[in-house]
Amino acid sequence: MVESASAPPPSRPVSAVAEDPNPVSAHSRSSRLGALDVLRGIAILGTLGTNIWIFTNVEGLLGYVAHSDEPHGAWLWIEKFLQQLAQGKFLGLLTIMFGIGLAIQQRSAAKAGRSWPGGYPVRAGLLFVDGLVNFFFVAEFDVLMGYAVTGLVVAFILATSPKAQRRWLIVQASVHVTLLSLFAVAIAFAPKGDSGGHKPLDPNPYADGSFWDLVVFRWEHMLMFRLEPLLIFPMSIALFLLGARLFRAGIFGAEGARIRKRLMVVGFAIAAPIDLALGMIGGDLIVLARYGTAPIVSLGILALVAEVYVHRPAPGWVGRRFSEVGRMALSCYILQNLVSGFLCYGWGLGLASLVSANSRVPFTAGIYVLVCALMLAFAHFWLRRFERGPVEWLWNRSYRALTGA
Repeated sequence: MVESASAPPPSRPVSAVAEDPNPVSAHSRSSRLGALDVLRGIAILGTLGTNIWIFTNVEGLLGYVAHSDEPHGAWLWIEKFLQQLAQGKFLGLLTIMFGIGLAIQQRSAAKAGRSWPGGYPVRAGLLFVDGLVNFFFVAEFDVLMGYAVTGLVVAFILATSPKAQRRWLIVQASVHVTLLSLFAVAIAFAPKGDSGGHKPLDPNPYADGSFWDLVVFRWEHMLMFRLEPLLIFPMSIALFLLGARLFRAGIFGAEGARIRKRLMVVGFAIAAPIDLALGMIGGDLIVLARYGTAPIVSLGILALVAEVYVHRPAPGWVGRRFSEVGRMALSCYILQNLVSGFLCYGWGLGLASLVSANSRVPFTAGIYVLVCALMLAFAHFWLRRFERGPVEWLWNRSYRALTGA
């Protein structure tokens, strides 16, 4: 998603990656390129692993946040477990990949003798417009607008000295940890009285409304729906900068072996068990998992995939399928949400309203597998004929028209 979504280069969709800023060998260049595309594909389909539960909730995002109509017995614990497998991990991975994409673009600009950030503000503006359209017409939990603003800020930070960048990373991470700590204290000392429960939506635009009804609903509740990007803005800046820093440190090359090992240990052996425990307990603790432990697990996923592709020249069959989604990340991100909405919401087939609480877990798993299969097939057959995804093509043409590139 990183480069495909936020900054397609003027020639081939992967050229900025192919212009390896730390050339070691042809094998190293191939492994870096393969790992980046595969990681983008994993991040895109991984975010659907969280979002699909929103689509299959009869009250959409509001019902998902309020845990309305939860299943009972064993199905409740299965739901918690499945949700926690994806909760925040792929959001974190996607954010880190955006930072890596910025570092790639900056080095490509330096190699070509261009100033930085150069035309990146135009790219950020286009991404913001994409996000605005996606927010109103596809999904109210859009991340593209937030990434556009964060990317614009980080692009200018990357033009400063390494010392200044490190200071920015530390400060923003500290602000984020402080906010999470205050939230944890609030949880600990909050009164345990009855909050009154969840008030069902009446009318419910997700189950009973038209496509336009949902557009109007998003407009009327825009501030509430845009609250998450505002609250995690410091975290996003820190993860962007961390991604750029890891790329420069050789995370995708043989020289990054020690870094990858440490990230896998911290991500999988330390953060992952804590993250799973927080998610299984549930309640407000999910916030601490989503924005606290999950980004650390994301680093483990990044390191693991990078480690695999350091030791192999190119992705295998499965890797190529993820890589194709990664090359069309923006198109697949928007389309997978649109297809999920069509299947589940009232303006489409309205399947979510037909499923009972205890049936929702297998139903959600089935919808997720179906949509992933459609995205993998779509990316494969599209790229057999075209060089870019449809949204990437439109994005690139718009960028060229605005900049004269």
